[in-house]
Amino acid sequence: MPQHLPTIMYHGVTDVGNIRSNNEDVFFINEASLYCLVADGMGGAAAGEVASRIFAETAQAVFSGHDGRSEENTIARVQTTFKLANDKILKHVERHPDDQGMGCTAELLAFSEDSFIVGHVGDSRTYRLKNNALKQLTKDHSLVQEQLDQGLITPEEARRHAMRNVILRAVGVNDTVALDILKGKRHPGDLFLLCSDGLTDMVDETTVQTALCGDNNLNEKSSALIRLAKNAGGKDNVTVVLASIV
Repeated sequence: MPQHLPTIMYHGVTDVGNIRSNNEDVFFINEASLYCLVADGMGGAAAGEVASRIFAETAQAVFSGHDGRSEENTIARVQTTFKLANDKILKHVERHPDDQGMGCTAELLAFSEDSFIVGHVGDSRTYRLKNNALKQLTKDHSLVQEQLDQGLITPEEARRHAMRNVILRAVGVNDTVALDILKGKRHPGDLFLLCSDGLTDMVDETTVQTALCGDNNLNEKSSALIRLAKNAGGKDNVTVVLASIV
């Protein structure tokens, strides 16, 4: 292993929430291959669940043998995961026309020697807690975010907006997937949060930040976030993955 590779602690949890009957969210952690992910399926019935599972399985295959030596190689694997998953979901729909409209939003966080790389599509999110300050790294691909950017609505209006779940990008919907890649230097003490919108629709960022600060272990922090989302209504499946740089 490269001498600069970080020690990373992970923990993830998913919950069906208070309203839904099935869980279309998927998370996956692979400590050896230095990545984790959250995918939030859409399309109704079991189809969304299939789409998010395809994304997770594609990442497993693409990141097989990944050792984090090269940032360039890590970015390439992130890009390949989204492209291949997009193709596989579209092929699945060709074979199963009843699943037309299925897809998923996805967050994929991978590490190389001194960097983190995030692949992002949709309205799931990746945050970083640094020096007890929480910062959203990704930007929602949603109708509400577009209206926010144009100054048509306020952040408070966005939180209550009737169309806040209308997304503009997803994996497995179009022939090509428009992918955001973010990268930066990682440092000891950084804590990354990947989550589905089942968390962020229910819990404001200040509350999330408070839950992530303090001396609780990752298991306790992730469980606290799930509990907060459910106590606030739990209207959707809720999934969180934490990755802590030691």
